This record gives sequence, structure tokens and C-alpha cells, in this order.
Amino acid sequence: MRQERTVQASLFDLFAEHEIARELKAMSRWLDEHRELIGLAAEDLRRHGVKETGREGLPAESVLRCALLKQHRQLSYEELAFHLEDSASFRAFARLPLAWTPKKSALQGTISAIRAETWEAINRALLVSARQEKVEADKVVRLDSTVTAALIHEPSDSSLLWDGVHVLVRLLKTADAPIGGLEWRNHRRAAKKRARAIEYARDRSKRVPHYRQLIKLTRSTLAYVDRASTQLSRAADPIAAALWQAEFRHYRPLVERIIAQTERRILHSETVAASEKIVSLFEPHADIIVKGGRDVQYGHKLNLTAGRSGLILDLVIEAGNPADSERFLPMLERHIAFYGEAPRQTAADGGFASRDNLAQAKTLGVRDVAFHKKAGLRVMDMVKSNWVYRKLRNFRAGIESDISCLKRAYGLARCLWRGLDHFAAYVWSSVAAYNLALFARLRPT
Repeated sequence: MRQERTVQASLFDLFAEHEIARELKAMSRWLDEHRELIGLAAEDLRRHGVKETGREGLPAESVLRCALLKQHRQLSYEELAFHLEDSASFRAFARLPLAWTPKKSALQGTISAIRAETWEAINRALLVSARQEKVEADKVVRLDSTVTAALIHEPSDSSLLWDGVHVLVRLLKTADAPIGGLEWRNHRRAAKKRARAIEYARDRSKRVPHYRQLIKLTRSTLAYVDRASTQLSRAADPIAAALWQAEFRHYRPLVERIIAQTERRILHSETVAASEKIVSLFEPHADIIVKGGRDVQYGHKLNLTAGRSGLILDLVIEAGNPADSERFLPMLERHIAFYGEAPRQTAADGGFASRDNLAQAKTLGVRDVAFHKKAGLRVMDMVKSNWVYRKLRNFRAGIESDISCLKRAYGLARCLWRGLDHFAAYVWSSVAAYNLALFARLRPT
């Protein structure tokens, strides 16, 4: 079993005398103290059906440590493979079997198998250690929200239709060989020409005719694939046919949605709600997020709770674009459920402010609640003095630097993995790597 084949620390785990290596050594020490976490990673690998790689295989402990190393140093899989082969400190942290280095494909196949729930459990174990060692008292907390972008291009109706034609033509080419004699026309060049014409058109009257032709080309290509699907059901290779049909069943309703929303918006001048729109054929889970009247972002909204130490105490990946004021109490209740008591003081951005949120927070046991913008609330209703309000308001500003560090140094600005499950795993792995590194620096020696 993977869990049983972990490589134990030894006297030969050599870390360089460098600041980065000392930090990795401190992180490694905490992981050695919590070996029960290896079992969570091992279970994910078994659930995902990841096969043994190489002559001896990559143990679950090494997979977990390599994943943390990747996020902590913001490396690509290729860069990670290189550093694991080149750096003694990286090899020592990763607990790799002697004289063996995993390839890029092995790292990608194993690291991506670790679920978001596992990363969240690792983060909670870190927070327990932080409380026990008095690194984080969790009595004063701050809340804020941010957005992590999905791995998509800037969406437009014409680019989405072109993506649809591109994918459908690829399916047709794959189906053409086993069927033989499949009658269809490749509309990729024509669709791309119409999409470019729309992009460079100066006004709506010139764009609409191109949109009509592009929609027609997309529907025509979709009809070809429908016929190919019927004929492919009688193909000789049932396994290949089943895989093709599964891919087609995934993309077909998405292409239909893209056509429908384009017709509503462009041809009928309807307003389509953000919750009804699809902004990517390849990342259909991505939401349309507008924060504070700034630029539109495409990804998922995150609500975060941080403590005085800078550790991220909690994180929720939201569905859609809920108002911050709607998420204040749920975030506070999650904190109480984990720590068993309400924080003594809470500071939050102005978007979380409301009279009901203040009253409910006081009912739950929070002594002082400071919102960055008062939103009609009296200072003395929120806190016991103006001095406390100023202190909490300034304390709240510190979460901006925490979020900035997560985005700049730990990749939280944009998720580089595809799919909603992998999006959640990427976000939580970034937070776990950030918290582990920060805890290693703050931990008493």
C-alpha cells in the first residue's frame, strides 16, 4: 500500500544552509509530526486510481510533499521535476527514494489526485498546531473577499461560438476514421473568419449579419456531429466509441447554451442574467464576478477569514457572486463551529456591513464588530470606543497584504488547473502551502 511505503526521515536528509532551505526544513519537521495526514493523500491516490510510477513508485508522503513544494515555490511540473533532480534540499523535503526522480507526467498525475477536502483537512491540522503553540489565538479575526480567476480567455459571444465549432470539428475528425465515408464539411475557417469580422466590426449593424452566419455555421457543424454520433454507435471499437460519446455528451449542451445566449443577446437584444451565462466552453463552472464596480473577472469568489498571525483560518469558494453582506454570518458561524466559541473581536470590509449582521454577531458572542465602512451604523453600537474602532479598522487592512501574498507568491490570482474540483484543490493547496510556510516562520524554536 502507498501509505505503508512512505520513506522515513533519516540522518542523511541534508538541507542547505540557506534561508529557503531552513524554511523547508521547518516545514518538513511539522509534516513529520503529523504523519496521519499521509493517509489522506494515500486514500485520494487510491480513489483516483493512480498507478505506481517507476520501479519503486512514488509514495504518498512524497506526493504530498511535492505538491506543497510546487505551490510554495510556484513551480510548473517541469520545473519541479528539474529541481527535485538538481537540489539536495528539495529532495530532502520531498522524501524521495534514493537515486530516483519522478518525471513531469508522474508528478502531474499524482499531485492532481489530491482532493480539496484533503487540503482543507491539512489546513485545519495546521490551525490546531498554531493554537496549541500559541502562534494564533483566534480571538481577533478579520474577513474579506477576493476573486481567483479561472484558466480562460476573455469571453465574447463570437469567441465562444468559434470555440464550439473548433471542438465539434475535432470530434468529427476523430469519428471519421472508424465510421468511414462520413459526410460533413469543415467550417472552421469560415467560422474563424466570421469571428474575426465581428471582432473588428465598428458597430452593431455590421456585427449582426456576421453573427447570423456564425450561428448558422455552428448549428450546421452540430448537426454533422449528431449524425456522426448515430453512426458511431455501430462502430467496431465499443470502448473508443463510448469515450467519444461521453465527450460529445459533455460538449453538446454547452454548445447549445452558447448558441441560445448569443441569439438572445445579439439577435433579440435581450439582457441575459450573469447566472444564466456560460463564459467558457472548457471551464463552464466559471462565474462572472464584479467587485466594487471594478473590472469584470471570471472565476470564483473567495471569502476568507484571517487571524492576527496572518494565517488563513477559513476559506469558502462561493457559487455565483453573492453579496458580501450575505456571507458575513455564515463565515462567522463556520469559525464558531471549528473553534467552539465566537471570536472576541471581528473586523470586516465595508461590504459585509449591515445592521442585522451587527446584531446577529453580538448575539453570537462577538464583543466588538468593526466594519471598514460604517454603512449608517454608529461606532458605539459596533465597539466600545472610537479607539477600539480605529485599532480594528487598521487591523482589518492587514488581510489585504495576506491576500496579496497569496496571489503573488502562491498562485491564488489565477487557477492553473482545469475543472471545478481541481479549481477547489488548487485554491486550498495554495492556502495550505502559505499557512505551512508562515507557521514554520512563526513557530517557537
